[in-house]
Amino acid sequence: MTHQPEPLLPGVLAIDAGNSKTDVALIGADGTVLGTARGGGFAPHRIGGAAAVAGLAPLVEEAAAAAGHPAAGGVLTSHVSACLANADLPVEEQALSAALASHPWGVSSTVVNDTFGLLRAGTDGPCGVAVVCGAGINCVGLLPDGRTARFPALGELTGDWGGGSGLAATSMWHAVRSEDGRGGPTALARAIAEHFGLPSAGAVAEAVHLGHLPSARLHEIVRVLFAVADEGDPTALELIDRQADEIVRLAVVALGRLDLLDTPTPVVLGGGVLASRHPLLLDNVEARLAGTAPLAEPRVVVAPPVLGAALLGLDHLGAGPAAQARLRAAYEAQRPMAA
Repeated sequence: MTHQPEPLLPGVLAIDAGNSKTDVALIGADGTVLGTARGGGFAPHRIGGAAAVAGLAPLVEEAAAAAGHPAAGGVLTSHVSACLANADLPVEEQALSAALASHPWGVSSTVVNDTFGLLRAGTDGPCGVAVVCGAGINCVGLLPDGRTARFPALGELTGDWGGGSGLAATSMWHAVRSEDGRGGPTALARAIAEHFGLPSAGAVAEAVHLGHLPSARLHEIVRVLFAVADEGDPTALELIDRQADEIVRLAVVALGRLDLLDTPTPVVLGGGVLASRHPLLLDNVEARLAGTAPLAEPRVVVAPPVLGAALLGLDHLGAGPAAQARLRAAYEAQRPMAA
């Protein structure tokens, strides 16, 4: 029988690695948050799974140091619970699981798509549907027997639209076309130009193309879009209505696949765009759900997404309600993540 090494810190190393940011937390077996760290986005589809996971090492070391323990060559904790963006296909999950297992951070480890972390953060048991709208958009569903409903979530290639990146790109599309005469008038053109301190939306596009403006800043357009919609701009309102429709379509399809349309079921909503709780979007989503899935129970999760990864880790360890309650208390009072 192979001897398993004793962990330095019994508990969970929770990792939530999203498109735009990564959070790492060391959690004690009793649910106490021991140390945390934050870094940039997780992009295995661009640099490869092994390189992306290796890039987590500095954050793990930072969280360990915050917990009062310098990085050690041995096993750091009991279990590594990783909820990773871009782990959308089974082959991707397998590759990322192998990459994570190659690092001696935990006695055991699991990898799931980060939307499952959101689902766990918004529920007390393994049943429900979650839709995340951050930089991208995705949806998962889960039954107590382990059956899932999932989408490929590969962007436009698989019919996805409605995350922050999609909203920003479509807002730019309308703004530039409004300026050059191909499209109708919209206040998005002026608002986007003013936000970036440039003379026009077209100038914003040129600045991004030439590398003078980081493309990552385009995500800021989401806030501009909602501000313009609040002023009644028809184009902005239409985009938000379209986003609400996409969110509800994902949730209803997942509920249907799992035969949950006739059962009271939590529908967890999260990610920076939804966690902002903007009434124009959230009221629209709730009204559409009430019409197409009246037994669905929408819940907005505003706690940091790493909470879900940590709860899944405590589940793996068989931690009881007291540990879970302590962990939730530590995170749920925090403000929602930025979009």
